[in-house]
Amino acid sequence: MIITVASGKGGTGKTTFSVNLAYALANRGEKVRLLDCDVEEPNDHLFVKPTFTEEAEVTVLKPVWDEEKCTGCGQCAEACNYNAIAVIKDKVLIFNELCHSCGACTYVCPENALREEAVPIGKVQASPDNEPFYFAHGLLNIGESLAPMVVQDLKDHIDREAISILDASPGTACPVVKALEGADVAVLLTEPTPFGLNDLKLAVGMTLEMGLPTGIVVNRSNGEDRIIAEWAEGVGVPIVGRIPFERKYAETYSSGDILVEHHDELNANLLGIYDALCALQGAPVAVPPEMESIGTITDNAPPFTVGKADDYKELTVISGKGGTGKTTLTASFAVLSKNQILADNDVDAADLHLLLTPQVREAHPFVGGTKATVDPEKCIGCGKCADICHFDSFRFDGPANDIVGKTWRIEPVACEGCGLCPRVCPVDAIGSEEAVTGNWYVSETDYGPMVHARLGIAEENSGRLVAHVRNRAGELASELGAEQILGDGPPGTGCPVIASVSGTDLVLIVTEPTVSGVHDMERVLDLATHFGVPALVIINKADLNSEQAERIRTIAEQKHSHVIAHIPFDRAVNDALMDGKTVVQQGKSAATDAIKHAWKVVQTELGKIR
Repeated sequence: MIITVASGKGGTGKTTFSVNLAYALANRGEKVRLLDCDVEEPNDHLFVKPTFTEEAEVTVLKPVWDEEKCTGCGQCAEACNYNAIAVIKDKVLIFNELCHSCGACTYVCPENALREEAVPIGKVQASPDNEPFYFAHGLLNIGESLAPMVVQDLKDHIDREAISILDASPGTACPVVKALEGADVAVLLTEPTPFGLNDLKLAVGMTLEMGLPTGIVVNRSNGEDRIIAEWAEGVGVPIVGRIPFERKYAETYSSGDILVEHHDELNANLLGIYDALCALQGAPVAVPPEMESIGTITDNAPPFTVGKADDYKELTVISGKGGTGKTTLTASFAVLSKNQILADNDVDAADLHLLLTPQVREAHPFVGGTKATVDPEKCIGCGKCADICHFDSFRFDGPANDIVGKTWRIEPVACEGCGLCPRVCPVDAIGSEEAVTGNWYVSETDYGPMVHARLGIAEENSGRLVAHVRNRAGELASELGAEQILGDGPPGTGCPVIASVSGTDLVLIVTEPTVSGVHDMERVLDLATHFGVPALVIINKADLNSEQAERIRTIAEQKHSHVIAHIPFDRAVNDALMDGKTVVQQGKSAATDAIKHAWKVVQTELGKIR
């Protein structure tokens, strides 16, 4: 059986669940393979501690320009749907970080001045002899965006004769969809908070749309979880298990130890969850629920008023991994600050609106590219489209027509909208049209105007939508005289994070003192360095593990950054989330005091940047 573990949002315990389920099953004598498909921030190896004996480079084909052959006609730039090519003064500029490796530019070049060459974007490492189960993971290179390509190569390590557990990345975008493709069962980790429910709704919509039997596991459960249970019952998706909210589990996790080796009750719990997942295999799939509106437009609202600043600074809060408290901290900063524009750049799983309750003033569709479709009446079944497609989007199971017994069709989830196949088809059977891949909003909050968005489930071009949110926030900041833009970034190091970080004035990395928190902070620090953006670090739940907190301080200094604040492990934070409030609104607490101190330091650091 293939089980894909996803979460909608980060930090719900997806990695902990996947690793410990693999150990529980292997110790029971089952043949198990664990594949970490969160290739932007793989963490499973930090707990499995494998010795990798196999490694394969993941490459994609990217264009290389031959200046001697080029006439500067510009057809390559016109054909590129990703703005990855520009022609300036007869010179072709290729932006590899935007390139999707579709091949359209090389196909249209009349002088063959562009050729495709294999370029490494990551690697897959495997440990076949790891005990007690086979382990492999993928690793996307810093600054690269094509995570699904690495996931695809990693999935070659699936064994249909074993229980294959795939640990997917957070969110609902293309890397998650790639990990879910071909699974027998999807299990979604969530937590009983408004954040957890919001992102669970997106994840359930994704798995049901893909036709996958789906079960829910509630982590950090209080035993009732009515906020999750009532919604799950309403849409017909079962809760297959609950994991209690215990500090002892968090402490064991922070040290990189295996929970089932220290907590027998959790071992039995996970085996029970596995049995429930087995019962779901082949079961009917519920109808996907309607996606809820993010808000209604407020009519007759007065004009925005912010300030009279001549220029603004942009602060972006990121985390490397999900669940470190990034959005919780950003929302508290929003309450403490004035004269600002807010930007929620986490378009895959936007949560900032849950705490800041924006009133929508503008709602717009976002055209994120194009989608291709095949006209089955015209298709002659030649297969030229499938041969040239770089994304394996074509399936030879379309309806028959008067010409052939079978036609080609396009798998919508796999299509990247590059526009190459309509150019190749000899009978004009393939059409291409603009694709609405999400929506973006301008809203009013008590703490300033807010630009935010929601990417459609399983849609592509999240990076382009992030860029749009940031650009609109910048326009508002200039128009209204705001002193700063406060941005809540997505987790990971891939395309949407690159779009959030590049060009910002200061990055604030929120991490936690765990082995995975340290690992992901280090990668995202490297990303900030790659784009030449100064970065600061805040340690959340800082008193959970003093040894890991010290590692964070040391690594930050080695990478020309430093820790500016320590926020303690405080139940007041969870209480605030359950009440739908920011931490600083909830009342006096140790966490509130630490957050207020952190904001003062951030303001001082921003003031130093010219």
